[in-house]
Amino acid sequence: MEITSRWRLIRHGPATGAYNMAVDEAVGRAVAEGAATPTLRFYAWAPPCISLGRHQALASVDTARCAALGYDVVRRPTGGRAILHTNELTYSIAARPEHPLMAGMVLDSYLRLSHGLVAGLQQLGIPAEEAPGTNRAGRDVSAACFEVPSAYEIVAGGRKLLGSAQTRRADYVLQHGSLPLTGDLSRLVDCLTFASEEEREALRLSLAERATTVEGITGRSVSLAEAAGALAAGFRSALNIELVESELSPAEQAWAEQLMHEKYLNAAWTNFR
Repeated sequence: MEITSRWRLIRHGPATGAYNMAVDEAVGRAVAEGAATPTLRFYAWAPPCISLGRHQALASVDTARCAALGYDVVRRPTGGRAILHTNELTYSIAARPEHPLMAGMVLDSYLRLSHGLVAGLQQLGIPAEEAPGTNRAGRDVSAACFEVPSAYEIVAGGRKLLGSAQTRRADYVLQHGSLPLTGDLSRLVDCLTFASEEEREALRLSLAERATTVEGITGRSVSLAEAAGALAAGFRSALNIELVESELSPAEQAWAEQLMHEKYLNAAWTNFR
């Protein structure tokens, strides 16, 4: 099969939420300027972190409770709802908007990239599939990302397994997503605000019924390295791309440090809603 594109593959260990978001944006900037090829990056989070969607109200998160639990809070550059990042593998993809995999509208690229995610998860023995393209988040949807799969997000055994979010700029597209490997997904509920405790417990039950983890499907522990390797293989085979192991350039590292301090650690960004 002919290779359609050569991509950069970056594997990072755990880092803070602010740094992870800053690196994603720095990579997008490098891709936009032609200083980097399209990039697939894998990473994790430490300490655990609540990430808010770009337009989600900060008031939906109990920041005092997060602090008491030792969780960071960061606002993503992408849309969607709150996620508790812990015991998970995160992927991010940055490419120019005219790249064949990114062409068209948001859902067009979502579907193409989901083919790679599904192929990777199947390498782990997971019967993954894309949610129907007709799925939409309603106005009454909760603040938790993993309660309901949106169009083309990944489900397994009828439950949401991998959630993604995307932002499209004039000169690059950034998509990232969260694959929970193990643990109790309802832990997020303790960090959200509710009108009543009844609403809190209802969401806790809903997440238990509608979302799952890699361990919940496979019945075994899957490491970050194994999960990243499987997803990388899925992207290679399903999207017909070549992945070349690499690292951040000095310019990207400098941009990431600047973005972390000036944007993602800045209360004006976190609290803007």
